Amino acid sequence: MIRLLLAEDQAMVREALAALLGLEPGIEVVAQVGRGDEVLDAVREHEPDVALLDIEMPGCSGIDAASRLRAEHPELKVVILTTFGRPGYLRRAMDAGADAFLVKDAPAARLADAVRRVLRGEHVLDPALAASALAVGASPLTDRERDVLNAAADGSGNARIAEAMQLSHGTVRNYLSTAIQKTGASNRTEAVRLARDRGWL
Repeated sequence: MIRLLLAEDQAMVREALAALLGLEPGIEVVAQVGRGDEVLDAVREHEPDVALLDIEMPGCSGIDAASRLRAEHPELKVVILTTFGRPGYLRRAMDAGADAFLVKDAPAARLADAVRRVLRGEHVLDPALAASALAVGASPLTDRERDVLNAAADGSGNARIAEAMQLSHGTVRNYLSTAIQKTGASNRTEAVRLARDRGWL
């Protein structure tokens, strides 16, 4: 029996996925959580074989949770499931150690098949998304540029970002300027939008 942990912040979607996967022979959903920062504790408690993670969750993202799981539970298989078919998300998920990446509009049977395949040591990627990721290419943003751009997403000014990230005002300005250039945007708001559309944030 494959033991599965399901992390999804939308309760209705989580319960529907649990019900559908529970109908699949040989799969048992042993735990469900609604926040990314609950994943590690749930894995320690329930010892699943596979963690099925949504990307956008409160607490921490599914990609961040995948990275932490890879460090602490390297034997655990991780499947990323997302509504947002953004090429940059796929690349970041693979870098974080995910074994599979699928979009939520995939049939339940395909998801169950992916769960079984990752346990056999395979990597499973949504084919259309993989092609898009190759076409878009890797994110040009450094980790620090991405962090500063993320911090600017809520409209925070340079001084506030500098204080929150313990950086100088000039350093924040330079990171933002470089991020704007690299995304081809004309200002920080557009840079945030373009980076998000491409899955770089």
